[in-house]
Amino acid sequence: MHFSAITVLSLSALSVALPTKRQDGASVLGNAAYNDISISGGVAGNAEAEALAVFANLDTANPENISADDQDTLNQVNQVANDAETEAFNPAIEAATGDEAQALENGKIKNKVLKLEATILKLQAQQAQGEDVADKLAEEQTKLDNNIAQDVAAAGQASTALEFDAQITGAGPALGDAAAGGNDAAAAAGGNATDDAAADDAAAAADEDAAAAGKKGAAASNKKAAAAADDEDAAAADEEDAAAADEADDEEDDE
Repeated sequence: MHFSAITVLSLSALSVALPTKRQDGASVLGNAAYNDISISGGVAGNAEAEALAVFANLDTANPENISADDQDTLNQVNQVANDAETEAFNPAIEAATGDEAQALENGKIKNKVLKLEATILKLQAQQAQGEDVADKLAEEQTKLDNNIAQDVAAAGQASTALEFDAQITGAGPALGDAAAGGNDAAAAAGGNATDDAAADDAAAAADEDAAAAGKKGAAASNKKAAAAADDEDAAAADEEDAAAADEADDEEDDE
């Protein structure tokens, strides 16, 4: 069978133009409970970074290397976070009022950022590996940008996380270690800061007690010294009185 030079060149150009389905990277996302990767707690304003920290083990700079297993795990994160939104956040927000409702809404927005970030990463991997997902990627990116903007607008406000019983499976070693990120590490830092502050307070209290004890000791010493001085003065006065009495007796005897 013979091919014309034009046909061969056309096929060569096509093979260069299409993305390569590599998936060379090993799977890095592992099993995790939703509650362990949730970023909804704390405060609003940094949801994008907190969400990306959950997936920090992924080679996002080379999405063509993201394995099929990791893409499946990303899809599970999307589904579980969506379930948490509809089954946990929405009913809780409907039943709450005032600041409580606002904190829950902030937590819901952060959960949306986590959900959509997982979707974007999966779509980017699919696109890099040759799938035509451009329209879907643009649609989901618009949603993500909108929720990130809402999170930033609420920066500094309280954000509430809700417990939700769901598991995510993966073929890799870990999911959300960096995300503890977002939650456990921050909580640990807060706990350490609290412990340090408590230790400082205890040390300061001990210093105050020591200073007070020193003052009491000094006061006691001063009292003892004053008492001793009084005793010495009294003894001297007694000696003088006795001497004067003796002299008076002597004078009476002379008379």
